[in-house]
This record gives sequence, C-alpha cells and structure tokens, in this order.
Amino acid sequence: MQTISVMATGLQFPEGPVAMEDGSVLVSEIRAGRVTRVSPDGTLTTVADCKGGPNGLAIGPDGAAYVCNNGGNTYPPDHFAAIGPASDYAGGSIQRIDLQTGNVETLYTHCGEHRLSAPNDLVFDKHGGFYFSDFGKKHARLRDHGAIYYALPDGSSITEVAYQVAAANGVGLSPDGSVLYVAETETSRLWAFDIEAPGQIRRHGYPSPHGGRLVCGLPGYQRLDSMAIDAEGNVCIGTLITGLVTVISPDGKGVNTVQMPDTHVTNICFGGVDMKTAFITLSSSGQLVSMPWEKPGLRLNYNA
Repeated sequence: MQTISVMATGLQFPEGPVAMEDGSVLVSEIRAGRVTRVSPDGTLTTVADCKGGPNGLAIGPDGAAYVCNNGGNTYPPDHFAAIGPASDYAGGSIQRIDLQTGNVETLYTHCGEHRLSAPNDLVFDKHGGFYFSDFGKKHARLRDHGAIYYALPDGSSITEVAYQVAAANGVGLSPDGSVLYVAETETSRLWAFDIEAPGQIRRHGYPSPHGGRLVCGLPGYQRLDSMAIDAEGNVCIGTLITGLVTVISPDGKGVNTVQMPDTHVTNICFGGVDMKTAFITLSSSGQLVSMPWEKPGLRLNYNA
C-alpha cells in the first residue's frame, strides 16, 4: 500500500477537494458551512462562509469556485454524520465564490418551478457549462427524489437532464467529454449518460429508470459518494462504509479498490505536476490526505 500523508485534521465533514496550481487544496466543510484552503504546510484558511451545507466544488472558466450547497443539516453532538435537515433549511442552491474576495453569490435555487433540494457535486464541460447532481434531501419520514441538471455559470440557464436518480452523488466526465458518470449512493450503482449536446443526453429505454445506462453495481452494503476520473477514463469513487476508493473501468468489467484508514471516504481529486497525486477527503476522521496514485488523473477543463 502506498504511503498516505495527512495534510489536515480537524475538518468538519470535508468534501469537494480541488487541487490548485499553487499546491494548496480547497475543501468544503459541510458541517461548518464554509470552504477552506489547505496549504502544503497544513495551514488552514477560510476562503468563504457559504452557510448551509457546501459540498461539491469546481473551478469555472472565470477562475471562480462553484459550490453545490445542500441547504444545511442537523448534526448530533456526538457524531459526525447528519440526521436530517437544518432547522432553517429552505432548499439547496448553486453558489459562486470569488476566490480573491471570498464573496459568495447564489446563482440558482430553482429549475423552473422546482426547488433545488440538496445539490451535491458538479463538473464543468469544455463548453463552459456544468452538470450537477441533486442528492435529494432526507427528511425524518420521507426523502426528495434525486436529479441531474445542466447550468451555465453566469446564472442565465438551468435545465433538468435526468430525474428520479436514486440519491445522485458524484459526477464526472469521460476524457473526451462524451459521457457523464453519476454515482448513486444508496444503490451503489454507477450510471453513464451519453451526451449528445451540452445538457442533452441520449436516453436509454426500459429498464433504465432515468435514461442512463448501468455501468456497474457493487455487492453488499457499501455506499458510493463523489468521484474523479483518471486519464485512462477509469472512475475513482469514494466509497462509504467499506472505506475504499473504488476504481471502475468505463465498461464496468474492471473493479479495483484502494483501502483507506476511514469508513467514510467522501471524495477524491488529482493534482501535482504529473497529476499522479490523489487528494482524498476522509470525513468520519475529518482529514484531508494525499497519496501517490498509479495512473495520472484526468486534467479538468478549468483550474486556478
């Protein structure tokens, strides 16, 4: 097993790592409602107070950070995981952070008449738009359906791509940008959506529940979280309960795992000069760690 280096501790449910060109890593702290910069020496600096529950992060074409905010949760004092919506929960949103000033702007709260429930993760395409998942908020006796959306970063357009996705979590694009991958948390399934045009997919018929095609389903009780794609197109997914990074080939036939020292591996991103350093959020222990990765990660369309 490769050496795992701890970059930061004491993070409050870290998610959404973004490797920056200066060697720092941005992370969202869902429980704390903020985005934090982790310097190479481990120094923590607050980038922005987003309030609610900032989750997935991505750099857009304008160099700003874009945030999926789930609207906030309630946490017991003796456990790291949420038990339901925050008392002031009014829905989720997509936010934009000016990295120079820390100013937070809310771009989207609705798609048409439908309120965003709990946006979770996002990825920008080469056209400058972004796909994002809506996990669907969990309430005491019910939960909202999950969905996939496509939006523009200037706040001018948002469309629904797929609906009734079971706890839609991590999203990522294939190296050629023709396939959107979506991880379903509660089913442990990885789905692929074939892209025909920005924000438009080729819909597969029954038995697909939402138009996607099934790539892989994992056995036993494990829950898929957020993801990154490597340069060969393999999908690397943080896996809850089992404490793994699960690596799934594009055809779903190859499944490999990397064991991590935490049951709640929430996300992974790639960085470094050769893109062969993995930055991984471990949320039950509140850590950001790094480790060498066998294959280089896929360079995202935008960075800062």
